[in-house]
Amino acid sequence: MTLGNFAFFALAEGGGFNPLNVAGAGQFLWTFVIFVVALPFMWRVVFGKITEALVDRDAKSAEAVLAAERASEEAEKSRAAVEVALGEAQAEAAKLLGEARERAETRERDIVDKAKREAEAMIASARSTIHAEQEKALSAIRSEVVELSLQAAGRVLGRNVDSDDDRRLVSELVAGEGAAK
Repeated sequence: MTLGNFAFFALAEGGGFNPLNVAGAGQFLWTFVIFVVALPFMWRVVFGKITEALVDRDAKSAEAVLAAERASEEAEKSRAAVEVALGEAQAEAAKLLGEARERAETRERDIVDKAKREAEAMIASARSTIHAEQEKALSAIRSEVVELSLQAAGRVLGRNVDSDDDRRLVSELVAGEGAAK
């Protein structure tokens, strides 16, 4: 219905505005009056709870944001601490590795030096053994030469040349031959 229709109905019924008639313009008036009367009650009961819930939600959101910022800062501090600890661990590992290398190199030198000393001792022992065996062989050869010389002299002279003096004489000759060379 339009405003013109309201005016027509108001005039048709007896003219004038009747606020008690809820069928026409009175409906707007009573709706406004009821709203104004109910507004403090609604404000206190309904809107107060809604406002309180919104304020609580905002406070919780702000607390959550602060907690997230604190957690982020703590995470950053923890990351920095982990990086420092990792750097220290890497430095310690490098130090331990260097010390291990030094010990290994020292041990290697000791082993090589010991092996050289043992090899030199073995060579010296072998040389003295060779020298002793050589002297023993030369002594055996000299004895054999003395015996062969006495036999050859006995055949040449036609007599037995086997006395101690003859042996001594041939031994001196053989020893002199060895010393002369």
